[in-house]
Amino acid sequence: MPQKLFCIDAMDIRVVKIMRLAAMIFIAFAAGCKDNGSSKEQKTMYKPLTAQEKRVIVHKGTEPPFSGAYYDNHRKGLYLCRQCGKALFESSSKFESECGWPSFDDQIAGAVIKQKDADGVRTEIICANCGGHLGHIFSGENFTPKNTRYCVNSISMDFIENGQRAIFAAGCFWGVEYYFKQAASVISTTVGYTAGNTEKPTYKQVCDDKTGHAEAIEVVYDSAKISYEDLIKLFFEIHDFTQLDRQGPDIGKQYRSGIYYLNEQQKETAEKIFTELKQKGYDIKTELKPAQTFWSAEEYHQQYYKKNGKAPYCHIRKKIF
Repeated sequence: MPQKLFCIDAMDIRVVKIMRLAAMIFIAFAAGCKDNGSSKEQKTMYKPLTAQEKRVIVHKGTEPPFSGAYYDNHRKGLYLCRQCGKALFESSSKFESECGWPSFDDQIAGAVIKQKDADGVRTEIICANCGGHLGHIFSGENFTPKNTRYCVNSISMDFIENGQRAIFAAGCFWGVEYYFKQAASVISTTVGYTAGNTEKPTYKQVCDDKTGHAEAIEVVYDSAKISYEDLIKLFFEIHDFTQLDRQGPDIGKQYRSGIYYLNEQQKETAEKIFTELKQKGYDIKTELKPAQTFWSAEEYHQQYYKKNGKAPYCHIRKKIF
């Protein structure tokens, strides 16, 4: 039977086209999940603010005492930054100080930045993610054993009843956020860095493998409407958890797969799903560790694909449950 020498039929043409397309996708794939910051996207995805909210959050004003919506709030949940949606305080840290504003004796680790106030006397507190003004911090008043009072304007915050947090790492955080944003009853997402050994890491430091951090996402969700187990299942379906320290062409410990639990219940739920996956025959490379401080990434990383009108190359959802 004669051999074909340099002959291309219709089927061969289609194969060549597919190969070319695959090569183009791979190039975009490899470049699309990395950014050296040289062309940072400055567009923000913050919530629109009313004139009153701007007066406090942007221009560092103060709402009248005893006037805020959350001064006398005793429900369980999470307090988020009104401007960007970052989780700031848990209801368990709220206490009565009779000062006229919501008071907390602790922040969610890494959520709030302290800096000298313009008056040169007080210490201002701002959202670590967007820089929005929250209020001031005081110490030495002996209201609680922590001896600290975060005095916060209600207008600077949103409250999510039954709100809880979850922290995951699954490769390039742009794509991970893309899929979690689509999940019903997910209130907000923040991309950042966790499970490392330095404070306030930068994207460049993490990419250079100088801090030990993983690119990660913090998810705020309504636990009355979606379970932590559902979030874990989504987490496993949007990335290849059988790869060690990589996702596709993205190679390095910062792209590792990880679940970082905030309490024993989250740990037990994750272990249950691990068992299910192992019974299905999966070789799981996901690390399961207690949560460390979650550091927000630079603004241009937040909701990256939505800002740029693109969809992820590094993550594709695959049904496994």
